[in-house]
Amino acid sequence: MGDLAGRWRELNKAYWDERVPIHLGAAFYDMEGFRARPDSLKDFETAEVGDVRGKRLIHLQCHFGRDTLSWAVRGAQVTGLDFSPPAIKAASQLATELGIDGRFLTADVYDAVSAVEGETFDIVYVSFGALNWLPDISRWASVVAELLAPSGYLYLAEFHPFSFVLDDETASTVTHDYFDEGPEASGGPGTYADEAATTEDNETVEWRHSLSTVVSAIAGAGLRIQFLHEHDYTFYLQRQSLERHDGDIYRHPEGAPRIPLTYSIRAEKA
Repeated sequence: MGDLAGRWRELNKAYWDERVPIHLGAAFYDMEGFRARPDSLKDFETAEVGDVRGKRLIHLQCHFGRDTLSWAVRGAQVTGLDFSPPAIKAASQLATELGIDGRFLTADVYDAVSAVEGETFDIVYVSFGALNWLPDISRWASVVAELLAPSGYLYLAEFHPFSFVLDDETASTVTHDYFDEGPEASGGPGTYADEAATTEDNETVEWRHSLSTVVSAIAGAGLRIQFLHEHDYTFYLQRQSLERHDGDIYRHPEGAPRIPLTYSIRAEKA
């Protein structure tokens, strides 16, 4: 694991570079539907963030920009940043195709401050499946704080770390150590958006940061936490024990004990 952990950026970048074209064509992302109605945001995200008209928003680890452009449609001045050149190329092409204003930059999230040349933002937005690819959450939080203008805020929506410690089939037995944050090597062909896809770059390194690690890092960077909300639903088949409800909402079966599957945090810069 030591050798793989030392190559985390190289391995993870190759993984994501290869999956961009797969994701663009996957039913999971429904790009045809997005082109018809460019809004991929979750209801609780738009409710918790509120009115973004005229605000400067940067989306860290934006992949190919669906959520970024969704905020632009709502009136934000958006910048998307990702370390994958194919993802940023696809995002820029999508913005041009749809006639939506958006700036997209290729950079590692830890280099975001230099990538935007010291510009600051009203909102730093980070969404599902982002933090598990980063080894140092305190460093990430410091970057977020530097990117924020005074009275600006971080909005983070993520998969809840507790949801990954339970068994896959019933979600009734703790099978993983919650406090073992990694690094964790994983591999295998395909992707969450298309498990049958043929892929070559399959080795990744991830971290399962506890909720206390994330909250403490944000507070330690000098941001004032306005709320932490935990949600008992998620947006894909995170485990086999979940049932699909309206749209892309997945919950545990009715009558089963509820656990948090996602969470959201808003934290303001003084």
